[in-house]
Amino acid sequence: MTALLDTETVLDTETVLGTKTVRGTATPAAAVTRRPVTGSIHSWDLSTGVDGPGTRFVTFLSGCPLTCLYCHNPDTWRMRNGKRTTVDDMIAEAGKYTTFISAAGGGATVSGGEPLLQPVFTGELLHRLKHELGLHTALDTSGFLGVRATDALLRDVDLVLLDIKSWDPDTYKKVTGRPLRPTLDFARRLAALGKDIWVRFVLVPGLTDDPANIEGVARFAASLGNVSRVDVLPFHKLGEAKWDALGKDFTLRDTPSPTPEQVTAAKEIFAAQGLKAV
Repeated sequence: MTALLDTETVLDTETVLGTKTVRGTATPAAAVTRRPVTGSIHSWDLSTGVDGPGTRFVTFLSGCPLTCLYCHNPDTWRMRNGKRTTVDDMIAEAGKYTTFISAAGGGATVSGGEPLLQPVFTGELLHRLKHELGLHTALDTSGFLGVRATDALLRDVDLVLLDIKSWDPDTYKKVTGRPLRPTLDFARRLAALGKDIWVRFVLVPGLTDDPANIEGVARFAASLGNVSRVDVLPFHKLGEAKWDALGKDFTLRDTPSPTPEQVTAAKEIFAAQGLKAV
């Protein structure tokens, strides 16, 4: 609990202590730390149509409290396996592409791993991407650590890509190793703040594809009133080689990808609740 309180103090002190200029931009974390904010980074990439609207600069942070059975990047689970990087470095890298990104109607996404495992770094990065580079910002999260996202951090988020892996709590625990409730609580908080949400749901045959399970996610998403899109993501095994390289047991090795008909049926369940499903 102490770490959480420290994080909240760091991210909310801009109005209390004033600001410190870092390369021309006043940033909440820098106002307190008086030094460059560093984080553990797995990688970065440019993507289109996957991590938010338009072409986006995506920063993948290392470390995740979930151990999803279908994770295609299990090499991001441990923070210590990432590269220590400053926010200055990431802003300099993203700055090379801002003209192209803006012309393509895109922005920047902070993903993982789980970015809220490093809330100070994530908050600082989002702040500067938005206010220094003028980019549309998105936070890609499971919501499990939503309590670590202060209101100050969320003010710099234009869109939340929220993974709701299952509606059935037992299935959610089986898929992720964690309880479902923190994600639902975070979703309700985002709704109260009026934040735009894209829900992401991975369709896994024999695991998450029960119509009642899908309908539960759909009803919940519709009840929030701020979900503008649902991405139904077909299960794939592109990360299988990484599991093998890490010596981990990929238990879904024999699970097939859903058929186009199964994907369509899942989308129709969301659409029946008045949601845009893609």
